[in-house]
Amino acid sequence: MFSRLAFGLACALVFALPASAASLSAAERKMVTSIDAGQEAQLALLEELVAINSGTMNLAGVEAVGRRVAREFQDLGFEVRWSPMAETGRAGHLIAVHRGGGGGRRMLLIGHLDTVFEPDSPFKGYVRSGDTVVGPGVNDMKGGIVIMIGALRAMKAAGTLKGADITVVLTGDEERVGRPVEIARRDLIAAARESDVALDFEGLARENGADMGSIARRSSNTWTVRIKAKSGHSSGVFSESAGYGAIYELARILDTFREQLREPNATYSVGLVLGGADAAFNRDSTGGKASGKGNIIPGEALAIGDLRTLSNDQTDRLKARMEAIVADSLPGAKATLEFTEGYPAMPPTEGARRLLGELNLVNRDLGYPVMRELDPLRRGAGDIAFVSHLVDGLVGLGAAGEGAHAPGETMDIPAMQRQTRRAALLMSRLAAAQAAPSR
Repeated sequence: MFSRLAFGLACALVFALPASAASLSAAERKMVTSIDAGQEAQLALLEELVAINSGTMNLAGVEAVGRRVAREFQDLGFEVRWSPMAETGRAGHLIAVHRGGGGGRRMLLIGHLDTVFEPDSPFKGYVRSGDTVVGPGVNDMKGGIVIMIGALRAMKAAGTLKGADITVVLTGDEERVGRPVEIARRDLIAAARESDVALDFEGLARENGADMGSIARRSSNTWTVRIKAKSGHSSGVFSESAGYGAIYELARILDTFREQLREPNATYSVGLVLGGADAAFNRDSTGGKASGKGNIIPGEALAIGDLRTLSNDQTDRLKARMEAIVADSLPGAKATLEFTEGYPAMPPTEGARRLLGELNLVNRDLGYPVMRELDPLRRGAGDIAFVSHLVDGLVGLGAAGEGAHAPGETMDIPAMQRQTRRAALLMSRLAAAQAAPSR
């Protein structure tokens, strides 16, 4: 009876995988079987996590997701701790460590517990329809957490987790990083110093229906221009005594940004503008008030936007150029420029390209197409950039879907299966391979 059952399972696996998968080891075949059999359990966990609101500022909700996920890592043999972040006004981070002592590459797995959907968001619930699930955070990035856990479960079932040295850091504030950043990302940076590679389980990028590989993320920094100018009756505008007013000065600055800051892989956007006799942002700089009249020279103007670059050198260069533009004020006006640090850049490296090559060997053996390198302009910023100066990494081992950060966010179930298979095999091979030379 046992032999017939074993033969049947073996045949089922042969037919479930393409002919190219013949190069998979016995352990890798077992992982694939385990992942396919565990898909419903993955989706059940996803539904549980989505039911817990974990908007960044819902500190209790972020902790609750952390507690639920902690149980999964404990069952897998990880040492788990919670790192509270009261100093930064955020909930905290979940850190899980598996000590394998196997002599392979030490892995840092990166993700986050929070979502953009706070408790007052009308987007709630979890709906499965065919090969798609809809719900807050199913894509970014509770689906990524489920993929990470599913891959680790498969590794344990196949015996490849035993020798793996893995540290998991799931931050509780990726969507709204706490301040100061030095404290908010202290645990992540410390983990990177003890790792050889970093694997980011945020969303899988797709292009024309093809899964893409990512080895870079651009920075995300915020800039604010504030202008004070002489006010008075509009009949005197442009005169030596009255000057040009605050709004013309703001228009000059923004248009000069448009003309003079263009560089490959850099973007700079203006998100909000206010101007008039007086102007002020609200507390979160998400809106504000301005007042004035058509016959008054405006005395105040404000603008806020972002700056995204592919390297920190590029960030510094563009900041210097922006400061020079702002300093060259029109008569009667005085402008100041402030920067708020967000995410640093993660430039592509040859080490990261080699990692993508290793992932593509996994793809080959699973019968999947090669994952081409994604243009960095197609990705936003993320936590892995805080450690990219310390370790080479891959981005986008998580879920695929549509509408991340917006009501109606979706996750693709077949992509979850592919990503879980890829992650399990890649991590198993990294755990068995010698560490690459240090940078």
